[in-house]
Amino acid sequence: MDLYQQIVEIRKKGERAALATLIRQIGSTPRKDNAKMLIREDGSFFGTVGGGCTEAEVWQAAQDVMATGKSTILKFSLNQRDAARDGLVCGGTVEFFIEPILPDPHLVIFGGGHISSYISRVAKIAGFKVTVVDDRARYASHEKFPEADEVLVCEFDRVREKIPLHSNSYIVIVTRGHGHDQTVLEQVIDAPVKFLGMVGSRRKTKIIFDYLRGRGVSEEWLARVESPVGLDIGSETPEEIAVSIVAQIIAVRKGARVSTLQKLHPAAEQVPQV
Repeated sequence: MDLYQQIVEIRKKGERAALATLIRQIGSTPRKDNAKMLIREDGSFFGTVGGGCTEAEVWQAAQDVMATGKSTILKFSLNQRDAARDGLVCGGTVEFFIEPILPDPHLVIFGGGHISSYISRVAKIAGFKVTVVDDRARYASHEKFPEADEVLVCEFDRVREKIPLHSNSYIVIVTRGHGHDQTVLEQVIDAPVKFLGMVGSRRKTKIIFDYLRGRGVSEEWLARVESPVGLDIGSETPEEIAVSIVAQIIAVRKGARVSTLQKLHPAAEQVPQV
């Protein structure tokens, strides 16, 4: 399997990696431009960009690139002492471009109601892979969610075993009732996802959180749940609420700081979700 095939497989599996490319070299260096090395999140790698301490530092920088999802450029000036230490013929200057290899951002929407239909549309426009899950076939259908990449009919107490989640997954729980929300949240609260949000009032959130505390769920896990979910933009209609939710997800994806309160307009509590 060559390097590019490995990148495809890594993304299919929902894993992370970083690709280092030699983009500039001056003087005598061990590799030519475009030499590449693929570093996986388990620490293994494929290919080489020259060996020695420079490659070790590229490997280390790749860990940060995978963690932040942001590319970087590394520059090394190798003098005679550096070259001798690394077993090179002589010194030179090299630059590496290190870019993240990330799975597609994947939004999983639990619930096939009114708000969900608009969340799916807005998220798809924003570049997310979208999966919609409901336990009713007439709601979980491609006719209702034509833009979604995947629409699943699944009992809410089995979602974790049916739906693969990874570090670039985003979850919004918006089922038809707090009992189903509670069932889903209990299963996914410790999932390795980037965002976990639940639609609903503060009162509903408290009831569900108290139940989960009684089930032994830690405050650390509860603190990662955004509920009520969405930015406070004065949203009232299902369409506006969907925009506020996807806007918050985009902010998390981009690592942006959001100064507004992360909560839904009170009117959102009255919107039917069936």
